[in-house]
Amino acid sequence: MPSSANQSSLSFASFRRPILGIRDDHIHSMEAIHDSSAQEVDSFQRHVFSQFKDLSAVSPEELLSISWIQKLLDAFISCQEEFKVILANNKAQLSKPPADRLVTEFFDRAIKALDICNASRDGIEKIRLWQKHLDIITCALDDRQRMTGEGQFRRARKSLMDLALVMLDEKDTGGVFSNRNRSFGRHKGKDRHNRSSGHSRSLSWSVSHSWSASKQLQSIANNLALPRGNELAATNGLAMIIYTMSFVLMFVLWALVAVIPCQDRSIQIPFAIPRQFSWSAPFFLLHGRIMDESKKREHRNSSGLLKEICQIEKCVHQITDLVDSAQFPLTEEQKEDVKECARELSLVCEVCKSGLDPLERQLRELTPAYFKGRSQIVIDKNNFSRWFHDFQVWTS
Repeated sequence: MPSSANQSSLSFASFRRPILGIRDDHIHSMEAIHDSSAQEVDSFQRHVFSQFKDLSAVSPEELLSISWIQKLLDAFISCQEEFKVILANNKAQLSKPPADRLVTEFFDRAIKALDICNASRDGIEKIRLWQKHLDIITCALDDRQRMTGEGQFRRARKSLMDLALVMLDEKDTGGVFSNRNRSFGRHKGKDRHNRSSGHSRSLSWSVSHSWSASKQLQSIANNLALPRGNELAATNGLAMIIYTMSFVLMFVLWALVAVIPCQDRSIQIPFAIPRQFSWSAPFFLLHGRIMDESKKREHRNSSGLLKEICQIEKCVHQITDLVDSAQFPLTEEQKEDVKECARELSLVCEVCKSGLDPLERQLRELTPAYFKGRSQIVIDKNNFSRWFHDFQVWTS
């Protein structure tokens, strides 16, 4: 996807019908919509624009950081609450075609989104696992110690080796080291019996081994097309609001998969950002900036685009080089380099410790209100009647 509006958009090959823009029938149908409904559509679209405008204009230092992701989720939750009010005000319309089908499709995407939310929480747990080893490294090389000797370096080296085992994806494709990840099990033969207890599978793991973040995103993006003119007229504009919220949901999930370690993650998902709306510009800009960051880090084979992950990987590389090349006694310059790297690593670890818990709570809030109350959110994705029952309870 382009980083500026004058570049070509992504392929539409994955869509069942192509989006060619707002045709005349859309325009005429919108004119036929009741004034109050038109105002509701405009108000919601302005709300979406206002929520994402500032997110798209942040500095490079803030983009994709934990604090930025928290703001992204805040923006989504705000849009979701507005969407909830609109649906509650139009319950009678939702039982009639084509609104009933459009809401069903939205609920289908919301159900699929739950897997990505759970996988993102697993990714946060994975970062917490890294922190246990990072804490040992920073403690061993703490600049407050009187001296940094061979014993401290051996301790740091062992933790670096342990960290190498848990910073990789299950398929050996998402990390900064070349060893196989042992953090979540899935070992065969002798390796299953020889792995240490410190590398046990995360208890929060909530998606199957065959699950794919990229395929789930593609499934959500499929068939996300602009409503037709007759759908706009028949729903009195409600179809446009449902489409807008569906796009916001998909985009936020795409950003989550981009930044947080997820199983089989990829952001090369073909989806189209519509150019016709006031809220389109921030999403074009955000998509371009995130794709640019992805290209910068391609050669690093990063576990995720989260700013703090990038900083951790950088510090770990530097410390590994220093520890491997160290000869004792250390020179004053070597001591200072080690302490400086340890200080930088300690700082980013503190950011993670203070930011990951609130981020995980927000991921729980991301779960649509009509699905709350289920601990692992295990729902039959084909049971439409349950969705509508939940919706009726939610809006009552």
